[in-house]
Amino acid sequence: MITYIKLAWRNLWRNKKRTLIAAASVFFAVILALLMRSMQTGYYDYSIDASVRMYTGYIQVHGKDYYEKKSLDESMVVDQKHLTELKNTLGVNLIVPRFETYTLISHGNKTKVVQVTGINPELENQLTSLKKKIVSGNFLSDSSKGIIVAEGLAEILKVEVGDSVVIYGQGYHGVTAAAQIPIVGIVKFTLPELNKSFTYLSLPYAQWLFSAPERLTSLSIMIDNPKKLDGVKSDIQKIFDSKYEVMDWEELSPELVQSIQIDNASGIIMLGILYIVIAFGIFGTIMMMTAERVKEFGILISVGMKKWKLGLVTLYETLFVSFIGVFTGALISIPILLYFHANPIPLTGEYAEAILAFGFEPILPFAIYPGMFFAQIWTVLAIAIVSAIYPIVFIRKLKPVEALRG
Repeated sequence: MITYIKLAWRNLWRNKKRTLIAAASVFFAVILALLMRSMQTGYYDYSIDASVRMYTGYIQVHGKDYYEKKSLDESMVVDQKHLTELKNTLGVNLIVPRFETYTLISHGNKTKVVQVTGINPELENQLTSLKKKIVSGNFLSDSSKGIIVAEGLAEILKVEVGDSVVIYGQGYHGVTAAAQIPIVGIVKFTLPELNKSFTYLSLPYAQWLFSAPERLTSLSIMIDNPKKLDGVKSDIQKIFDSKYEVMDWEELSPELVQSIQIDNASGIIMLGILYIVIAFGIFGTIMMMTAERVKEFGILISVGMKKWKLGLVTLYETLFVSFIGVFTGALISIPILLYFHANPIPLTGEYAEAILAFGFEPILPFAIYPGMFFAQIWTVLAIAIVSAIYPIVFIRKLKPVEALRG
């Protein structure tokens, strides 16, 4: 066996140009496959991260029926013991409390239904970068008794910083909630739906206004590693009893999940087409190698070399060429992927405008993780190994006399 391996290795370098051409086909196949898959998974990861940072977080804790009913009567009280256990949960790095409800907001003869969100300003800013979106006025403080309104809503109500709006709605257990509140800031969202309907109060003031002291509608949770989402969610579920409901981003944003699944399916189809092109490239190169060596094969068989042994040598040659191409392709692709991971490709034109409309930065990010390398490398290697069947079959059917005649 060692003899055949040595013979295969020496055969490769008898014709360096032929070997390098064959290895190059595998080399470029690996780089193309890795770049394409890195771009796809990078965009999915970016979309998920941008979506959860926009509002929901990776995990949310609600009162049992709050998510379906959106009623303050289904809000919850989270005691200090639960919060301490949650903060100590491995993988959790941010917990954002919120008090959310819907109410009427008025100014002059203009009235609109809006979402009022009571927030801890510091924690909310860590999650959503809300402070950076302020276009006029100031951000909230923990003791603030003012309101922040979205820019589109301010235009509808014809108000600006310093004006007062009237809030009128229903608080906890049906108690009337009404107040005249000064506008301290105006925030701009790229999503039109948010820009016309969102308002923010400080958490203590919102709880007081809606007669719900210490009550919350949700805890939005960020985690260190999205790949460990299921494990972190399971640990959090152990903390809370049946009075609470723990949901991850997939349950909170089913539309995003569906769009990723549809795009991933089309991406897999495109990757499949790329693999077909790669397969033809590798197979064509191996056919060329085989055709060039017909007389060589005929001489070896004529002097007594068994066909199965010759086929084994050509198999080893193909494996060596494939490993050279795969190894160098993976090695060269690492700095390329690291560069694009650190420097995403900026998008322009109509496509960039469409992405901005969803509140995402118009960039094309790349992902890099070990599993991606193994998946693409093994796929390309499998194509090369399957292509190695051709010279074995060719040798098996080869007639030495015809081979010697060329």
